[in-house]
Amino acid sequence: MPDITPLLPPSQNRKPHTAIFLSGSGSNAEEIIKVLQALDSAPLELKALVTDAPKTSRAVELGKNYKLPVIGVDIREFYAQHGESRVSIATPKGQAVRKAWTDEVRRQIAPLQLDFAIFAGFVPLTNLTEDFPCLNVHPGDLTYLKNGERLLVGLHTVPIERAILEGLHSLRSSVIIALPYTGKGAEMDNGPVLGISGEVPVDLDGVSHATLLADMRERPSLRPRGGFGDRLEAVAKKNQENLKRGGDWVVFPRVVIDYAEGRFGMAENDQLMYLIGDKWHAIKTVIYHQSGHKELVL
Repeated sequence: MPDITPLLPPSQNRKPHTAIFLSGSGSNAEEIIKVLQALDSAPLELKALVTDAPKTSRAVELGKNYKLPVIGVDIREFYAQHGESRVSIATPKGQAVRKAWTDEVRRQIAPLQLDFAIFAGFVPLTNLTEDFPCLNVHPGDLTYLKNGERLLVGLHTVPIERAILEGLHSLRSSVIIALPYTGKGAEMDNGPVLGISGEVPVDLDGVSHATLLADMRERPSLRPRGGFGDRLEAVAKKNQENLKRGGDWVVFPRVVIDYAEGRFGMAENDQLMYLIGDKWHAIKTVIYHQSGHKELVL
């Protein structure tokens, strides 16, 4: 057996500390909180909720409902205070402001002594991923490859649209360890795939595959602010909501628990490993089914 390094180094005499980072509705965050608080003894300490949008996200509401501290560093206000009208990293100035904003988040979360983070709909690209492992849920099966590359990557409804246009009959959510961002579009989707959900059927809502392909061909090259507004996007949004309920809410809390329990490791050859009892198993990923069953993909 090769040397294996746990992906979460063991903490000294305490449970690992984590925080949930969120930007919007917080539905995934709330599902994780409910699962953790229902356990007799959670394998981690959830120290806080962290948000870049304290005025518009549900972070404050969730903090009150579940008695959790909330740390908010408003990214829009931060950019405005630094003379930027848009929240963007498309320019050197925007990148410098993003780095300064990230440093302010670092300063405020430092007392939490986080061992890892949970990105539950956290929008800003940020290299907090350099500081500690960050678990992120993605609306696509990142084990699905085409020409040796992950096909179902991207932001917004893009992964769902790609699955639909590929002709797939089902969707899965993936939980990865997010990698540091250096400017390449798909990097945030390239981390190790710790787990995927069971299959969630695709629902084309009565729209033909040919019609959806035509929508794709007719789109402008750049996504308009607010989205494309076509049938493909509408179908993708409906499937994304189905996937959140049947995918994200199934796989994300359970990967968080397994991760906190130290069940994931990496062998010297970058082989993902999973611990059962006292034995490590070489895996591609783990499928977390709605039934509660876990399936190792070898």
